Amino acid sequence: MLNFYYYAPTKVVFGKETESQAGKLVKEFGGSKVLVHFGGQSAKKSGLLDRVCASLKAEGIEYFELGGVVPNPRLSLVEKGIELCKKEGIDFILAVGGGSVIDSAKGISMGATNDTPVWDFYLGKAKSTKCLPVGAVLTIAAAGSEMSCSSVITNEDGDIKRGLNNDLYRPRFAIMNPELTMSLPEWQTFSGCADIMMHTMERYFARERDYSMMVDSIAVGLMKTVLYYSRILVKKPNDYTARAEIMWAGSLSHNTLTGPFGNGDWTTHQMEHELSGMFDVTHGAGLAALCATWARYVYKEDLDRFVSFAVDVMGIPAPMCEAEKDDVANAGIDAMEQFFKDIHMPTSIRELKTDWSEEIVKELARKASFDGTRTLGATKKLDRNDMEEIYRRAY
Repeated sequence: MLNFYYYAPTKVVFGKETESQAGKLVKEFGGSKVLVHFGGQSAKKSGLLDRVCASLKAEGIEYFELGGVVPNPRLSLVEKGIELCKKEGIDFILAVGGGSVIDSAKGISMGATNDTPVWDFYLGKAKSTKCLPVGAVLTIAAAGSEMSCSSVITNEDGDIKRGLNNDLYRPRFAIMNPELTMSLPEWQTFSGCADIMMHTMERYFARERDYSMMVDSIAVGLMKTVLYYSRILVKKPNDYTARAEIMWAGSLSHNTLTGPFGNGDWTTHQMEHELSGMFDVTHGAGLAALCATWARYVYKEDLDRFVSFAVDVMGIPAPMCEAEKDDVANAGIDAMEQFFKDIHMPTSIRELKTDWSEEIVKELARKASFDGTRTLGATKKLDRNDMEEIYRRAY
């Protein structure tokens, strides 16, 4: 087994009515003046925001509210939050929402403690060495941002979407009440399930890896859990056990547990970032639309791994001889694609109803390749031309 670094400091409080503990947890982690960051109207209409704020009041904690986070969170709101934090001397950020809200909170946490423009951190021009502490009350099982070191923000100037990893803004705590996810529209629920699958698959398909039976077993078990309980939620959207299993899988899929060696493929994620940056599509749905095309484009480069995925995850019978491996690998990809269809996710970009042209293909590939200066992927190194071809085929 390779040497590796693993850091997962988030305190998890899981179960029914746990949002009532938000105030106590903020105080436990030193917060005295809090920015409550949230998305649209659902947190208010459901009464969740009132319950969270009541818990802060009960602990004598002063708070300020900043809503308006949208999917593919915007830099302009991050900058507004930074300004508010500096003006009011805020010392803790509490995100109430899904991955977009938490990612936005992380961006604010960096900018509020630095004079450097926050976008410079996302561009890699600067590195933050201090952040305000962040806590999360999770409402969507998807991104795993509640336990991860990741934040992804979209700059409206050019529709550029960039991600950044920084351990300093990993949430100090994550409150997870599966019941909060029951009011989600079907599209959001299953976009989340697709995102959870892809967070695990991106690490599973790491071409240069040192095999670990334990890590592989965790990844396989997590993916099979999502496959099983997602299909239950199609028929029984208020099934508490299914909601709980999916919520916990979302956290474990992106807290590095299934890929502590620090590598992975990540092509589908990086290419989807440009798709959602340009067209504002839901991230998990964009991943589902790209994934099978990517897999068919690269699988021969790591055939044995795709065979393992087909057999261990998708339940395809094992090949009886070397000649059958190709068919088994493709059957696994087909089964994965069928799963996305079963949970009403798109399996082509066309289904996302975006504008499309050869000029758009080239622009997406230009952005994904950083103007041709980087390749993507571990299974197969993909250059700008490869990215163009995957976008074409995925449409």
